[in-house]
Amino acid sequence: MSGAAAASKGRATHASHAALLAVFGTLLFFLARKVPEAHGAMGVIAGFGFLLVAGTLVSEMVAPLGLPHLTGYLVAGIASGPHVLGLVDEHTVKSLSPVNTLALCLIALAGGAELDLASVRRGARSLAWAQLVQTTAVFGALGGTFIASRSLIPFARTLPVGALIAVALLWGSLAVSRSPSATLGILSQTRATGPVASFTLAFVMASDVIVVVLVATVLGSVRSLIDPAASFSLGSFTTLGHELFGSVAIGTTLGLVIAAYLRLVNRQMLVVLLALGFGVSTVLEYLRFDSLLTFMVAGFIVRNMSNQGGKFVEYIEQTGTVVYVVFFAIAGADLDVPLLRSLWPAALILSAARAAVTWGASRAAARLAGDSPMLLRWGWSGLVSQAGLTLGLSLLIAREFPSFGTAFRALVIATVAINEMVGPVLFKFGLDRTGETRAGSQSFPSMRPPSP
Repeated sequence: MSGAAAASKGRATHASHAALLAVFGTLLFFLARKVPEAHGAMGVIAGFGFLLVAGTLVSEMVAPLGLPHLTGYLVAGIASGPHVLGLVDEHTVKSLSPVNTLALCLIALAGGAELDLASVRRGARSLAWAQLVQTTAVFGALGGTFIASRSLIPFARTLPVGALIAVALLWGSLAVSRSPSATLGILSQTRATGPVASFTLAFVMASDVIVVVLVATVLGSVRSLIDPAASFSLGSFTTLGHELFGSVAIGTTLGLVIAAYLRLVNRQMLVVLLALGFGVSTVLEYLRFDSLLTFMVAGFIVRNMSNQGGKFVEYIEQTGTVVYVVFFAIAGADLDVPLLRSLWPAALILSAARAAVTWGASRAAARLAGDSPMLLRWGWSGLVSQAGLTLGLSLLIAREFPSFGTAFRALVIATVAINEMVGPVLFKFGLDRTGETRAGSQSFPSMRPPSP
């Protein structure tokens, strides 16, 4: 087929996608406004189906621009959500939270299963330097940026100096967090393999544990600065130890059980994954363990402590597309657009500062570790995204400090929204430039990867 014919066919395909999207959107609009019962179970099912279809179609429409599918999922969710077109209302978005929990658990399983112990050992020096430099630089620099931007942050203007420093330290600890879901979504789409892809996956997964420890440490340390009547408490460290050790223990047990099931039964794995996502996550929430860490450890055990790893990864990849569409489309629909509009100056400054510090720290760590030129230049590209973990930790902070917690969490949501939109694009850009994106996945147009 000639280039002109292929381009014409591509345009026709995208036009048909747009037409389908318009038809489905019109039907849902009519359903939401003309059928009273649509706000019940029928509306939730219709909203879920529309987000799934819209996310898939929009991702195909943005692919020729070189944008990652995740961007399409997010755009579809934002446009369909209650703050833009209103095709999916707030009740439907909240009702879909169990589906989001399932998706997040499967993403964590996939993340653990993608971590190869031998690869981690080979890159241990790079990872150690990167974690040290990134954590220190982002924590300190973003805390300072928060203080410097206080005039743009309504709740920070009236804080006394001690409380302002304490809140800045909390902000810096949250800024250290990354997004495993965005990382895995891009790797799933691009099927990328190479130093940048391997480094980013290992770094982001390890960073989850570090940020949980860091936030708990800061929480226990700054309480007296915010509330002079409070004293230093070891309670947060006790809770942290219970959460970390319990999650690792249950994750190890779960991984061994999955490996045994794959070896002895190896049937209906989709049903098993659904049961794990819904059932086990509910039990973990009741026991106050971290479901993301638990499932990540379980996937890691199956991959590295048994001979069932390859089989397990294949099963998870079969659910990959649907899982990522659901997770990011719902995340887009849940995005508070009016809030982002009101807080965008401060959120934009904090997001830009975090991206700049991440870039600089990545280059410094790569030089200290003696990394390859590719990792030196592009190792930062996958470290900008933020998502679920950051929002979860911000909720914990909001509960601990109700005097400013709601406003603090609102700023976190606005900042995460920017990082969630920009981060995946930067990561895919980096993978395309290093030539790690496999043939068959979309790359940035007119941009050839460097020669080996």
